[in-house]
Amino acid sequence: MTKYLDPIFIRATNIPDAWFQCVYNIIDFGRKYEVQYGSFVGEKRIEFDWATILIEHPYSEPYDSMLPKIPAHLNIPDPVEAGYVEQYLPYLLSSVKKENEEYTYGERICKVKDINSDEYYNQIEYWINILKETPNTNQAILQVGQPTDSKLSDPPCLRHIDIKIIKNEKLIFYPYFRSWDLWGGFPANLAGIAVLQKYMADEIGIEAGPIVAASKGLHIYGYAEELAKLRTYKK
Repeated sequence: MTKYLDPIFIRATNIPDAWFQCVYNIIDFGRKYEVQYGSFVGEKRIEFDWATILIEHPYSEPYDSMLPKIPAHLNIPDPVEAGYVEQYLPYLLSSVKKENEEYTYGERICKVKDINSDEYYNQIEYWINILKETPNTNQAILQVGQPTDSKLSDPPCLRHIDIKIIKNEKLIFYPYFRSWDLWGGFPANLAGIAVLQKYMADEIGIEAGPIVAASKGLHIYGYAEELAKLRTYKK
Protein backbone atom coordinates (compact mmCIF):
# COMPACT_ATOMS: atom_id res chain seq x y z
CA MET A 1 0.00 0.00 0.00
CA THR A 2 1.20 3.49 -0.83
CA LYS A 3 -0.16 6.94 -0.22
CA TYR A 4 -1.70 7.06 -3.70
CA LEU A 5 -2.34 3.42 -4.59
CA ASP A 6 -4.20 0.73 -2.68
CA PRO A 7 -3.89 -2.57 -4.62
CA ILE A 8 -5.68 -5.75 -3.66
CA PHE A 9 -4.76 -9.41 -4.20
CA ILE A 10 -7.42 -12.12 -4.17
CA ARG A 11 -6.67 -15.85 -4.11
CA ALA A 12 -9.74 -17.94 -4.88
CA THR A 13 -10.70 -21.55 -5.50
CA ASN A 14 -13.05 -20.92 -8.43
CA ILE A 15 -14.80 -18.09 -10.27
CA PRO A 16 -17.80 -17.77 -7.89
CA ASP A 17 -15.38 -17.62 -4.95
CA ALA A 18 -13.30 -14.92 -6.71
CA TRP A 19 -16.42 -12.92 -7.51
CA PHE A 20 -17.70 -13.02 -3.93
CA GLN A 21 -14.33 -12.03 -2.46
CA CYS A 22 -14.04 -9.10 -4.86
CA VAL A 23 -17.59 -7.90 -4.16
CA TYR A 24 -17.01 -8.25 -0.41
CA ASN A 25 -13.78 -6.26 -0.50
CA ILE A 26 -14.78 -3.53 -2.92
CA ILE A 27 -17.38 -2.21 -0.47
CA ASP A 28 -14.63 -1.53 2.10
CA PHE A 29 -11.58 -0.85 -0.06
CA GLY A 30 -12.88 0.49 -3.36
CA ARG A 31 -12.47 4.15 -4.29
CA LYS A 32 -15.60 6.12 -5.16
CA TYR A 33 -15.52 8.55 -8.06
CA GLU A 34 -17.60 9.96 -10.92
CA VAL A 35 -16.80 9.03 -14.53
CA GLN A 36 -15.76 12.13 -16.51
CA TYR A 37 -14.82 10.65 -19.88
CA GLY A 38 -15.71 7.55 -21.91
CA SER A 39 -18.57 5.20 -21.20
CA PHE A 40 -21.23 6.17 -18.65
CA VAL A 41 -20.11 9.76 -18.09
CA GLY A 42 -21.65 11.10 -14.89
CA GLU A 43 -22.12 7.63 -13.37
CA LYS A 44 -20.71 6.92 -9.92
CA ARG A 45 -18.38 3.95 -9.51
CA ILE A 46 -16.62 2.11 -6.72
CA GLU A 47 -13.32 0.81 -8.06
CA PHE A 48 -10.14 -0.94 -6.98
CA ASP A 49 -6.97 1.02 -7.80
CA TRP A 50 -5.44 -2.29 -8.91
CA ALA A 51 -6.67 -5.86 -8.54
CA THR A 52 -4.91 -9.17 -9.10
CA ILE A 53 -7.08 -12.26 -8.84
CA LEU A 54 -5.60 -15.77 -8.84
CA ILE A 55 -8.20 -18.47 -9.49
CA GLU A 56 -6.89 -21.97 -8.83
CA HIS A 57 -9.59 -23.98 -10.63
CA PRO A 58 -11.50 -21.70 -13.00
CA TYR A 59 -13.02 -24.30 -15.34
CA SER A 60 -15.89 -26.63 -14.55
CA GLU A 61 -18.85 -28.26 -16.27
CA PRO A 62 -21.65 -27.58 -16.81
CA TYR A 63 -20.68 -24.03 -17.71
CA ASP A 64 -23.29 -22.53 -15.39
CA SER A 65 -21.34 -23.95 -12.44
CA MET A 66 -18.70 -21.29 -13.17
CA LEU A 67 -21.23 -18.51 -12.50
CA PRO A 68 -22.05 -17.12 -9.03
CA LYS A 69 -25.49 -17.85 -7.61
CA ILE A 70 -27.36 -15.56 -5.23
CA PRO A 71 -29.02 -17.25 -2.23
CA ALA A 72 -32.76 -17.44 -2.91
CA HIS A 73 -33.74 -15.77 0.37
CA LEU A 74 -32.04 -12.52 -0.73
CA ASN A 75 -34.58 -12.18 -3.53
CA ILE A 76 -32.22 -10.54 -6.03
CA PRO A 77 -31.28 -11.89 -9.49
CA ASP A 78 -28.08 -13.75 -10.20
CA PRO A 79 -25.41 -11.46 -11.71
CA VAL A 80 -25.32 -13.61 -14.86
CA GLU A 81 -28.29 -15.51 -16.26
CA ALA A 82 -28.11 -19.27 -16.65
CA GLY A 83 -27.05 -20.26 -20.16
CA TYR A 84 -25.19 -17.00 -20.81
CA VAL A 85 -21.76 -18.61 -21.22
CA GLU A 86 -22.89 -20.58 -24.28
CA GLN A 87 -24.24 -17.35 -25.79
CA TYR A 88 -21.02 -15.49 -24.99
CA LEU A 89 -18.59 -18.02 -26.48
CA PRO A 90 -19.15 -17.06 -30.16
CA TYR A 91 -18.33 -13.44 -29.24
CA LEU A 92 -15.02 -14.62 -27.77
CA LEU A 93 -14.09 -17.53 -30.03
CA SER A 94 -15.50 -16.61 -33.44
CA SER A 95 -14.49 -13.98 -35.98
CA VAL A 96 -18.14 -13.29 -36.84
CA LYS A 97 -19.11 -9.64 -36.33
CA LYS A 98 -22.64 -8.28 -36.60
CA GLU A 99 -23.45 -5.19 -38.66
CA ASN A 100 -23.84 -2.87 -35.70
CA GLU A 101 -20.67 -4.05 -33.91
CA GLU A 102 -17.43 -2.05 -34.15
CA TYR A 103 -15.49 -5.11 -33.03
CA THR A 104 -15.75 -8.34 -31.08
CA TYR A 105 -13.08 -10.00 -28.97
CA GLY A 106 -13.32 -13.03 -31.24
CA GLU A 107 -12.78 -10.95 -34.39
CA ARG A 108 -9.65 -9.43 -32.85
CA ILE A 109 -8.36 -12.83 -31.71
CA CYS A 110 -9.41 -15.11 -34.56
CA LYS A 111 -8.92 -12.94 -37.65
CA VAL A 112 -5.54 -11.20 -37.71
CA LYS A 113 -3.79 -10.00 -40.85
CA ASP A 114 -0.34 -11.48 -41.30
CA ILE A 115 2.29 -8.72 -41.49
CA ASN A 116 4.19 -10.75 -44.09
CA SER A 117 1.26 -11.41 -46.44
CA ASP A 118 -2.34 -10.52 -47.21
CA GLU A 119 -3.59 -13.64 -45.44
CA TYR A 120 -5.36 -13.81 -42.09
CA TYR A 121 -4.65 -16.18 -39.23
CA ASN A 122 -6.24 -17.28 -35.95
CA GLN A 123 -4.14 -16.40 -32.89
CA ILE A 124 -5.58 -19.31 -30.90
CA GLU A 125 -4.58 -21.94 -33.42
CA TYR A 126 -1.25 -20.22 -34.10
CA TRP A 127 -0.18 -20.39 -30.45
CA ILE A 128 -1.49 -23.91 -29.97
CA ASN A 129 0.86 -25.06 -32.74
CA ILE A 130 3.81 -23.09 -31.34
CA LEU A 131 3.29 -24.25 -27.75
CA LYS A 132 2.97 -27.90 -28.74
CA GLU A 133 6.53 -27.81 -30.05
CA THR A 134 8.14 -25.09 -27.93
CA PRO A 135 6.34 -24.67 -24.58
CA ASN A 136 9.13 -22.69 -22.92
CA THR A 137 8.48 -19.20 -24.27
CA ASN A 138 7.30 -15.80 -23.02
CA GLN A 139 6.02 -14.69 -26.41
CA ALA A 140 2.61 -16.40 -26.39
CA ILE A 141 -0.18 -13.84 -26.04
CA LEU A 142 -3.65 -13.32 -27.49
CA GLN A 143 -3.82 -9.66 -28.46
CA VAL A 144 -7.13 -7.79 -28.42
CA GLY A 145 -6.19 -4.13 -27.98
CA GLN A 146 -4.99 -1.88 -30.79
CA PRO A 147 -3.53 1.67 -30.72
CA THR A 148 -6.48 2.96 -32.78
CA ASP A 149 -8.89 1.87 -30.02
CA SER A 150 -8.33 5.26 -28.36
CA LYS A 151 -10.60 6.75 -31.04
CA LEU A 152 -13.47 4.34 -30.34
CA SER A 153 -16.38 5.50 -28.20
CA ASP A 154 -16.29 2.16 -26.35
CA PRO A 155 -12.86 0.50 -26.74
CA PRO A 156 -12.36 -3.14 -25.73
CA CYS A 157 -12.16 -3.74 -21.99
CA LEU A 158 -10.15 -6.93 -22.47
CA ARG A 159 -6.76 -5.89 -23.86
CA HIS A 160 -4.92 -9.19 -23.97
CA ILE A 161 -4.63 -12.70 -22.57
CA ASP A 162 -1.01 -13.53 -21.79
CA ILE A 163 -0.16 -17.25 -21.82
CA LYS A 164 2.51 -19.34 -20.13
CA ILE A 165 3.17 -23.04 -19.66
CA ILE A 166 4.64 -23.93 -16.26
CA LYS A 167 6.93 -26.98 -15.99
CA ASN A 168 5.45 -28.42 -19.20
CA GLU A 169 2.37 -29.34 -17.16
CA LYS A 170 -0.08 -26.45 -16.79
CA LEU A 171 -1.38 -23.79 -19.17
CA ILE A 172 -1.76 -20.51 -17.28
CA PHE A 173 -3.84 -17.58 -18.55
CA TYR A 174 -3.14 -13.97 -17.55
CA PRO A 175 -5.97 -11.76 -18.86
CA TYR A 176 -5.80 -7.99 -18.41
CA PHE A 177 -8.84 -5.71 -18.44
CA ARG A 178 -8.45 -1.93 -18.65
CA SER A 179 -11.97 -1.56 -17.19
CA TRP A 180 -14.11 -4.35 -15.77
CA ASP A 181 -17.66 -4.48 -14.46
CA LEU A 182 -17.38 -6.65 -11.37
CA TRP A 183 -21.06 -7.43 -10.83
CA GLY A 184 -21.95 -9.06 -14.15
CA GLY A 185 -19.02 -8.77 -16.55
CA PHE A 186 -16.35 -10.32 -14.32
CA PRO A 187 -17.91 -13.79 -13.92
CA ALA A 188 -19.23 -13.97 -17.49
CA ASN A 189 -15.89 -12.94 -19.01
CA LEU A 190 -13.88 -15.30 -16.81
CA ALA A 191 -16.14 -18.26 -17.55
CA GLY A 192 -15.70 -17.72 -21.28
CA ILE A 193 -11.95 -17.29 -20.88
CA ALA A 194 -11.81 -20.52 -18.82
CA VAL A 195 -13.50 -22.41 -21.67
CA LEU A 196 -10.92 -21.02 -24.11
CA GLN A 197 -8.09 -21.97 -21.74
CA LYS A 198 -9.41 -25.54 -21.44
CA TYR A 199 -9.72 -25.84 -25.22
CA MET A 200 -6.14 -24.67 -25.79
CA ALA A 201 -4.77 -26.90 -23.03
CA ASP A 202 -6.54 -29.95 -24.46
CA GLU A 203 -5.22 -29.21 -27.95
CA ILE A 204 -1.67 -28.74 -26.64
CA GLY A 205 -1.96 -31.93 -24.58
CA ILE A 206 -1.52 -30.51 -21.07
CA GLU A 207 -3.77 -29.50 -18.18
CA ALA A 208 -5.53 -26.18 -17.81
CA GLY A 209 -4.09 -24.43 -14.77
CA PRO A 210 -5.00 -21.26 -12.87
CA ILE A 211 -6.13 -17.95 -14.28
CA VAL A 212 -4.34 -14.88 -12.94
CA ALA A 213 -6.48 -11.90 -13.92
CA ALA A 214 -5.55 -8.24 -13.44
CA SER A 215 -7.25 -4.88 -13.85
CA LYS A 216 -6.71 -1.27 -12.89
CA GLY A 217 -10.44 -0.66 -13.38
CA LEU A 218 -12.38 -3.45 -11.62
CA HIS A 219 -15.53 -1.70 -10.43
CA ILE A 220 -19.20 -1.75 -9.56
CA TYR A 221 -21.62 0.98 -10.61
CA GLY A 222 -23.67 2.92 -8.13
CA TYR A 223 -26.83 0.96 -8.93
CA ALA A 224 -25.09 -2.29 -7.93
CA GLU A 225 -23.79 -1.01 -4.60
CA GLU A 226 -26.97 -1.94 -2.74
CA LEU A 227 -27.03 -5.35 -4.43
CA ALA A 228 -23.43 -5.89 -3.35
CA LYS A 229 -24.26 -4.95 0.22
CA LEU A 230 -27.24 -7.30 0.25
CA ARG A 231 -25.14 -10.19 -1.09
CA THR A 232 -22.32 -9.65 1.40
CA TYR A 233 -24.67 -8.89 4.32
CA LYS A 234 -23.12 -5.45 4.80
CA LYS A 235 -25.01 -2.32 5.77
